[in-house]
Amino acid sequence: MRLVVGASSTLAKTIVYRLLQPALHLPEPVQIIYEEGDPNDLLARLAVNALDVVLTDVPASPHIKVRVFNHLLGECGLSFMAAPALAAKYRRHFPRSLHGAPMLLPSENSALRRLLDHWLYQHDITPLVRGELADSSVLKVFGAAGVGIFAIPTVIEREVMQQYHVHRVGRLPTIRERFYAISVERQLQHPAVVAITRAARTELFASER
Repeated sequence: MRLVVGASSTLAKTIVYRLLQPALHLPEPVQIIYEEGDPNDLLARLAVNALDVVLTDVPASPHIKVRVFNHLLGECGLSFMAAPALAAKYRRHFPRSLHGAPMLLPSENSALRRLLDHWLYQHDITPLVRGELADSSVLKVFGAAGVGIFAIPTVIEREVMQQYHVHRVGRLPTIRERFYAISVERQLQHPAVVAITRAARTELFASER
């Protein structure tokens, strides 16, 4: 069984893997064909059935010309991570400690960046921005090297800590990042996509409700 997936390039790769993992454990073996890119380009490919599903953190706009349906997979808060020495320095008095702190931000076209900018503005916090990186994996590598504090979805906190050897500075459960599966079907039919959405709602994001 083939599953052709498009994922927004701004999504953390660990999130993508966690979302797709249930498809790998179905009784019938699944071959995953994975593409990433701009959500609008992916939706255009979805509309002509070149993709089975698009994974993104932004719902498809009702004003786009293609007929697609948003399926909310779940939502979670944010965790701020950093190299051990940096985390120890800024953990105290979090989140006010982020004012003037070195920070790595995702690119301006990402949903996560918009959430962060809005929250920082609301709370009159101005970090020292050391970098803006579109690739979430590169951002984490810079963070692990001690360049700055960075934000991730809380549901992948444990994996990021283990993989990049970083520590948590603090959590902000009030900032909610949402994740979607977008399809041309109102009622999902593809067995792998059904498995992905079910596991996301009942397992991956269940503790974040």
